[in-house]
Amino acid sequence: MKAKDFGKVAVLLGGNSAEREISLISGAAVLAALQESGVDAFAFDPAEQPIWKLADMQVQRAFSILHGGAGEDGTVQGALDLLQIPYTGSGVLASALAMDKIRTKWIWQAAGVPTPLSRRLQSAAEGAAVMAEFGLPLIVKPVREGSSIGVTKVATPDEFAAAFTAAATLPDGRKEQVMAEEFVAGTELTAAVLGRSVLPLVRIEAPEGRYDYQNKYFTDAVHYHCPAGLSTEVEKEIGKTVLAAFDALDCRGWGRADLILRADGSYSLLEMNTAPGMTGHSLVPMAARAAGIEFNDLVLKILAEARCG
Repeated sequence: MKAKDFGKVAVLLGGNSAEREISLISGAAVLAALQESGVDAFAFDPAEQPIWKLADMQVQRAFSILHGGAGEDGTVQGALDLLQIPYTGSGVLASALAMDKIRTKWIWQAAGVPTPLSRRLQSAAEGAAVMAEFGLPLIVKPVREGSSIGVTKVATPDEFAAAFTAAATLPDGRKEQVMAEEFVAGTELTAAVLGRSVLPLVRIEAPEGRYDYQNKYFTDAVHYHCPAGLSTEVEKEIGKTVLAAFDALDCRGWGRADLILRADGSYSLLEMNTAPGMTGHSLVPMAARAAGIEFNDLVLKILAEARCG
């Protein structure tokens, strides 16, 4: 498609989730790429004006780069469906499922996708039972949040209560459901999906294994390797599993799966992101570049797949 064929494009960015800051950075990069490519694009922040105003602006497409919260859980997607504005990424159902890490795991388990054991927690008082079940260390995190916000690796029983509190109350003050997850030791990988293709895997080396919010976005301490240095056979097998996981949730357009590769060659998928970051530290652009796709072309390819329903 040529730039003029996209019509007027709204880049949805910001929002009111705990990931607002990252969404603003991602959105600025996407907006710049579209404008540099000649697309008639403008920024639209749903936290500053109601989304139904897009109808008055005669928008032909929306590039949603909202992270977390209502931007990634199917809410905004449903509104765009009602407004009949084609949008990037997954639809209502897939967005809602992928945002809920517990339900994602239920579907993946039914589909035979390997994923760590997990359990929803009602209170910190369940710590003793879950530690007995999963052992230590284990992971405590919010059920419906991204960017490693509120995630804690619990190494001793004394750390559990504080970890539960950190996951239950997000930085923006919202209360959140909490889950515990079996800790999987190994190499951290991420797999970007673009259309029906899995891009080259990215291997992540974080200081002391801490691939947290700060290290993801605001330091240069993390080392990324793409290609990941895996054998062709292993990379192909992981790619097939990632695509099956993507399809099991009914995702479309683009996304990114996070996973752990164990020393014995087995692996487990942790979660699926339906609106991944597009910042200078983000992994989808990195994987695309390894596949010969530069950032502006990547953005146009994602926009070309926009649709309703």
